[in-house]
Amino acid sequence: MFRYSLIYGGIIGVVVIAFMLAVMMVMGTDDLSSSELAGYAVMLAVLSLVFIGIKRFRDVEHGGVIKFSQAAGVGIGIAAVAGVFYMVTWEAFLHATDFAFVETYKNSMLASLDAQELSEADYAAQRDTIEENMAMYNNPLFRLPITFIEIFPVGLIVALISAFVLKNPKVLPARANG
Repeated sequence: MFRYSLIYGGIIGVVVIAFMLAVMMVMGTDDLSSSELAGYAVMLAVLSLVFIGIKRFRDVEHGGVIKFSQAAGVGIGIAAVAGVFYMVTWEAFLHATDFAFVETYKNSMLASLDAQELSEADYAAQRDTIEENMAMYNNPLFRLPITFIEIFPVGLIVALISAFVLKNPKVLPARANG
């Protein structure tokens, strides 16, 4: 079970970050809200590997039959490993770019705030909130769990749905070798 979690979770985590970085490079960093949406779409698509990992575990290790708890365990393991790989890869990217994304993201949020017609008091309050949040994001004890929970809840949902579907051996039955 652990081997499947490592293999499929590692692939998911690295591929999601690679696609998200590619989207940022192609779309630029001027409008990060649309690249954020594209990132979550890619994340959901790549998390389909949770389903494939559970199915492979069911077919290879259990002869095509698996209990919900076993399938959920594999799926949650894959989602957790994907979250860790995602978190570590994002952290490496931040360090490799000298945290340029943090400043770019802050500037994007401030530009979005500038585009709104707010009173001076509202503008100042929201600007201060953005500054405080970015200061917290610079703390790895805050940033690492935030990065992990960007992907893990989506993976958890995919894992539970996949486990529910794949507990039925008639769904995509295992092929007989021969």
